[in-house]
Amino acid sequence: MSLKITGLSKKHNNSWLFRDVSFEVQKGEIVGLFGLSGSGKTALIDSVTGSAQIDAGTIEHNGTDVTGLNLNQRKFCFLKSEDHPAWKSLFNSARASSAPSGKHQITTLIEALNGSCSVLLLDNSFCDMDLHLRQSAFEQLKQTVREKELSVVFASHDYEEILLLCDRVAVLAGGAISQTGAPQKVYESPETSGVAAITGRNNLFEARRLSSSKADLPEFQTIAGDHRLFAQKIERGSLGALNQNVTLGIRPEYISISFGASFPEDNLLKATVTGVQFLGPTTLIRLDANGLQLESMVLRLVGLNVGDECMVGLPPDRIQIFKH
Repeated sequence: MSLKITGLSKKHNNSWLFRDVSFEVQKGEIVGLFGLSGSGKTALIDSVTGSAQIDAGTIEHNGTDVTGLNLNQRKFCFLKSEDHPAWKSLFNSARASSAPSGKHQITTLIEALNGSCSVLLLDNSFCDMDLHLRQSAFEQLKQTVREKELSVVFASHDYEEILLLCDRVAVLAGGAISQTGAPQKVYESPETSGVAAITGRNNLFEARRLSSSKADLPEFQTIAGDHRLFAQKIERGSLGALNQNVTLGIRPEYISISFGASFPEDNLLKATVTGVQFLGPTTLIRLDANGLQLESMVLRLVGLNVGDECMVGLPPDRIQIFKH
């Protein structure tokens, strides 16, 4: 193990910026610190580097407690976005005029990693690059991290960046780590409605359980639209009480749209198209199913316009259940 964060907490005035944050980063691993803007990512990164004081918790590097050491003593490499002096001092050089900005940054970053640095902390460090250059930077960074067995914490508010770069992710929400795991696993199986909402587009809606906790597939009635839906089978303790609302969630890419024969077991609902948004390789379809607002993501759109009626299918095994 290279970097271990345990119970890290920090206050600003009388409010907690983050509290009881714990995660680990192994050698040769990139761990994403993901959260929305204002979630406390930068304050947490500053605390790990030693440039900001903490109120509680410990920071260990290779088994040694470095909590009381300052930024220089910890010898962590720390790079923020380009508006930060540390970034400017690293990337500003005579070569900048003869190389595209992003490509110069990549080269200089790789050179910086050839030194004695074993822990690298990045805070939205590639946000000003175009997509193509960013992907190239990510590939070079991943290769260097593996070769030199670096431990990297990469803070970002863009979950697509997390998916492209990171081995694991820690989701920061409400001042605490809500979930950790492989980025794809967190996306596909969020543990809370909050994580489901911020890690990508999601249809989240209130419902009340109708079936017994012993049923093969739990059945719910949506609050909006009064639709009866079956959801995926989960542990009985996670279903919630019959007299309490829960949140159901399904990603837009799992909702199918059809005009002909479909399968009743897919929770078929009649809906009206309320919006069509072309997004390049995909198209986002907004739907109204008797007051239940849904979004569907399709790869190719053929003959679908605002005002058209269609049938939408919500496969039960793709509907997740979140207790309040």
